[in-house]
Amino acid sequence: MSGFDRRLITPLVAGAVLNPINSTILSVALVPIGLALGEPPSAIAWLVTSLYVATAIGQPVAGRLIDTYGPRRLFLPATALVGIAGVLGTLAPNLAVLVVARVLLGLGTCAGYPAAMRLLRDEADRTGEDSPGGVLTVLAIATQTVAVIGPPLGGLLIDLGGWRTTLAVNVPLALVAFALGWRYFPRDEPRRTERAPLFDLRGLNAPLLITYARALLTNIVSYGFIYGFTQWLQASRGLSASQAGLLLLPLFATSIGVAALTGRRYTLRGKLIVSAVAQVVVCALILVLTPSSPLWILLVIVLVSGIPQGLNGLTLQHAVYRQADPARVGASAGLLRTFVYLGAIVTGAVQGLVFGDTVDTAGLRGLTVFLVAVSVVFLLINVVDKSLKGVKS
Repeated sequence: MSGFDRRLITPLVAGAVLNPINSTILSVALVPIGLALGEPPSAIAWLVTSLYVATAIGQPVAGRLIDTYGPRRLFLPATALVGIAGVLGTLAPNLAVLVVARVLLGLGTCAGYPAAMRLLRDEADRTGEDSPGGVLTVLAIATQTVAVIGPPLGGLLIDLGGWRTTLAVNVPLALVAFALGWRYFPRDEPRRTERAPLFDLRGLNAPLLITYARALLTNIVSYGFIYGFTQWLQASRGLSASQAGLLLLPLFATSIGVAALTGRRYTLRGKLIVSAVAQVVVCALILVLTPSSPLWILLVIVLVSGIPQGLNGLTLQHAVYRQADPARVGASAGLLRTFVYLGAIVTGAVQGLVFGDTVDTAGLRGLTVFLVAVSVVFLLINVVDKSLKGVKS
């Protein structure tokens, strides 16, 4: 029996990163878009919410279809849709069309991650290797790397060609992912043909549901930071889009360093407890910010926030891979992403309440008080629940 087909790594990563790049690259473009289109923050927030609603609904559906019909059949048309959405967003004359483009992006990027998890499980079954060759870790690091680098990349693109470049970048990315998938994804073998519910609850179990709850809570905090803090840096601290993006760049370094050091070490539960503590610390630091806060405290906040960013995505992905029914791993992976983006949706709703028409320091503090409460709940769950005790990546 041959080992894991490493030719799959590049297309797996190329497809899986399409969703996280679109979930964060827009964070530095919201203020410029609002100014260009004459729309308040409460209206611009639909650009965030629309993608997350589409993704939250589409991920488990895509995962279920991938489990049934195979990764290739879903991955290729979905990736093509990403390119179409990129063109539409680039040419959008108003906010309504931009929202439609973001919905299409959400739907188009739904297949990448479940397809990757399905192929990894299929390769594990074929080779007899558990999470073959550490590729699961590579996938997690790649997706969280792109999520973290999204704001700096967005700031650079805006400096080069304006906010529309944050949509246009999807065209070349989709072309590359489509070409790699066409070239390297194996032809789908016939799978089970009996009629089954689209949302098959038989694959759920108590530990898996707790993992989904963890994903919801930690991503409320994560996206609250990425969008709330980034908008505040521009609207109240006075930074440009590129400056705000560059300020978040150290988060990338911390995240990757933490993920690389802990990827296949330590227990999943231990890493989640450390992550929860770090989130509480970040929120406590944000509460003391003012528009004149020195640069060093902003950098400290960014650096510490990289710790949960580096731990959570990798740890939760490993948890789902081990807790899910192998026959339903695509749907289970898609459902994980649903809870990730439900967290983002909750954050978007709270931001709409606390910010209204102005992203100011009072609104940031209101958001952060909510994030502190969520962080504490996340910490308590990880301390009390022992389903992941002793389980390593």
